Amino acid sequence: MTYTRAIGAGCKYILDAIVRGLALAKINPNVLTFLGLVINIIAAVLFGYGHFFIAGLVIIGAGIFDMVDGRVARYTNTVSHFGGFFDSVLDRYSDLALYFGLLVYYASINREFYVVLVAVVMTGSVMVSYARARAENTIPSCKVGFMERPERIVLVIIGALFNRMAACLWVIAVFSNITVIHRIRHTYQQTREMDRRPAFAPIGSGQVPSILPDSAEAERTR
Repeated sequence: MTYTRAIGAGCKYILDAIVRGLALAKINPNVLTFLGLVINIIAAVLFGYGHFFIAGLVIIGAGIFDMVDGRVARYTNTVSHFGGFFDSVLDRYSDLALYFGLLVYYASINREFYVVLVAVVMTGSVMVSYARARAENTIPSCKVGFMERPERIVLVIIGALFNRMAACLWVIAVFSNITVIHRIRHTYQQTREMDRRPAFAPIGSGQVPSILPDSAEAERTR
């Protein structure tokens, strides 16, 4: 077994043990999701005071709750539609809380440019999620793009732990908005394919299906 596989197996064993313990304690998965939000808010407060390294460690702790809430739900057979919705909504609040903490910090040290940069990051992060949610009301799936939540959180942790937050914010700002553009393009292509498909009349209606545009159809039947 390679070192990478050994580390992965060890982490999986620990994670499974945590899941079993939480399941035996009969903790509702939604409570775990909420605790993840609370811990991220603590990290945001630390960001606001400039304690980046400690905030990075706290975010790692919050990540454990993000990883186990769904697993606990599956382990205890309590998976629900609301649980998935609740988790998604609180994830957005967690993300925005972290960026808000950074916003407060850069404003307190009069770094106006980085205040704007964090605002761009916040906008891009929200729009990545919104673009997918809105697209999937029309097309089956819109999972394209690179900069999703796990990648953003990892970059924030790296920036906090290694004192490279500015560089990581630049990466998130650029690639989040590129991901939004990618999802817009993907949705455009998918909807064009949908619009090209002929609108067939219901079976048994006695009508002949038409593939002509509305204007041509009106001209033909005039």
